[in-house]
Amino acid sequence: MSSPEITNTVITALEDMKARDIVVLDVASMTSITDTMVIASGTSDRHVRSAAENVIDQCKQQGQRPTGVEGLDGGEWVLVDLQDVLVHVMLPKVRDFYNLEKLWSVAAHSSAASPAG
Repeated sequence: MSSPEITNTVITALEDMKARDIVVLDVASMTSITDTMVIASGTSDRHVRSAAENVIDQCKQQGQRPTGVEGLDGGEWVLVDLQDVLVHVMLPKVRDFYNLEKLWSVAAHSSAASPAG
């Protein structure tokens, strides 16, 4: 599956589970780790786990197995590594604290503003 196809599958899986505030960040120009980050919120630790598990199940059905999953036990922040797409499902308080959207937008502005060699 291509990165856009994986992203669409992830978004559909999150929407099916009523995840909130879904944000897609294109980070391909900022890191070689992944092309896209998808960040979403759940209303409880159970909701976070369920949304992440649905992402995993839907991707597996499409032939895309995660290379790693972290945080399913706790449920405050679950990371699903789909190689070209990283999925973060978080409780709102955790999302506010780490503020990944701002972190990655600052990285984009910093790299764009830095002078060439």
